[in-house]
Amino acid sequence: MGCLLSIDWDYFISAENHEVVSSIENKRTINDLWYKKYFQYKSYGEDFEKSFVLSEETDNFWDKIKQFFRWNQDVGIYVSDSHALSYKIAEKFGVDEVYLFDAHSDLGYGGLASLEFEVNCANWLGKLLQNQIINKAKIIYSPFTKEAPEFFKDMIKAFDVEFIKFEDLRKDIKTNVIHICRSGAWSPPWFDGKFIEFVKGLGLPYKVYQCPTRKWNPNNVTYAEKLQYLMA
Repeated sequence: MGCLLSIDWDYFISAENHEVVSSIENKRTINDLWYKKYFQYKSYGEDFEKSFVLSEETDNFWDKIKQFFRWNQDVGIYVSDSHALSYKIAEKFGVDEVYLFDAHSDLGYGGLASLEFEVNCANWLGKLLQNQIINKAKIIYSPFTKEAPEFFKDMIKAFDVEFIKFEDLRKDIKTNVIHICRSGAWSPPWFDGKFIEFVKGLGLPYKVYQCPTRKWNPNNVTYAEKLQYLMA
């Protein structure tokens, strides 16, 4: 047995804008709403892009990770937009534990009742625990998270869930599979180039699953396209 190392790109993103919240992932939330917000802010004389800062931790993250996690050269590596894919990955590889690096817990929001819904980006980890596909989960929150462990008291009571700090990880964690997700509804498209660099920085082959390319170019948008985005 081993673990799934699951990393959300929004772990590295500091957002001053607290309105970018969504549990639905589709073209509207991963693309159109970013343009809508950009043009809305511009109409106020503000630069929406400056509401987000990418952490410099992306540059040395893999070096830090390798101090704690170990894997073979043929380890499975998956890249997707939605973090919900982690559910299927954990199921496929038969792992018994998940280590999650994220700005969100993905345990489900609204208590145990949130696990009655189908698997989605907001509850996949809670569903893995509820369905006994994994035995335990360890969550390493982003330094920028707006959440706190006490928000999930019901989950902690019901399942083996632990919130830990990066430096408190144990050494030599056997890793069967790695999942890196972009979470386009939360991560700005102008950071997508850095996201690709981050994935390639691992230095191993990977498979991409449903992670559509986003081309961010608000200065080259027609008037008709701008109106369409503003109505998104």
